[in-house]
Amino acid sequence: MPELPLDAWRARADAALATALPDPDAAPARLHAAMRHAVLLGGKRMRPLLVYAAGALFDAEPLALDAPAVAVELVHAYSLVHDDLPAMDDDALRRGQPTVHVAFDEATAILAGDALQSLAFGVLADAPVDAATRVALLRTLAGASGAAGMCGGQAMDLDATGTGAALSIERLETLHAMKTGALIRAAVQMGALCGGAPDSALARLDDYARALGLAFQVRDDILDVEGDSATLGKTAGKDAAQDKATFPALIGLDASRARLDDLDARMRDALAPFGAPADALRALGRLAIERSH
Repeated sequence: MPELPLDAWRARADAALATALPDPDAAPARLHAAMRHAVLLGGKRMRPLLVYAAGALFDAEPLALDAPAVAVELVHAYSLVHDDLPAMDDDALRRGQPTVHVAFDEATAILAGDALQSLAFGVLADAPVDAATRVALLRTLAGASGAAGMCGGQAMDLDATGTGAALSIERLETLHAMKTGALIRAAVQMGALCGGAPDSALARLDDYARALGLAFQVRDDILDVEGDSATLGKTAGKDAAQDKATFPALIGLDASRARLDDLDARMRDALAPFGAPADALRALGRLAIERSH
């Protein structure tokens, strides 16, 4: 099997992100520093990698993929900045570093998140693709980011905090399909759109991305129970401390692991018709399931 370019794509995403972010020496320097703190201090880069992997499946130009890869990671980073705020999850650790509101201050963290979101759509608006594709990219990311996607899922998560195992499994899956899964689906779709993928391929890739998004969250819930803060790079055990509705809380750890196996099979089935060219997407699916942080 040829070596997969995941490390090269990760390095490419990091370089593109550093270029897209504002000059830390330019005013307002504190805001710019907070934005860079949020984005550049680590991270798995799962969403940019999905953009590159899905685009490569259809021979998309890497230069065309840089914009959606950067944009989806900027939106993800903004969501983490706001998610860590005292009004939300109130966390002091992210990616092994102090969260933005701890390293700077709460007001700066709010503004940094806002600015990262705005920058994401500015980057997409300048993507070196045809106008129709550019509009499709903007529509895809906007839909995944708002009330019907990530923000809506976060609102449902806040409503469910303190309910423990009272939430139904169906409701929990809907919550995470929005909060976590929407951006993952958007990443895959945007990469494929840059390669001119046909509707039939987009639908099959969306099946893969739906399963991946849920698997990513199930694994996250398991790690919160079994992991430690040093390995996770964030505070372990917070879900139980806040009495959050999670897969282990609702169905137990063994059933959660079995659910991961089912989702792994769904991903493999969805990618089967693409053959070896989809190996990078398969590897990212395994990474989501097997990761330790």
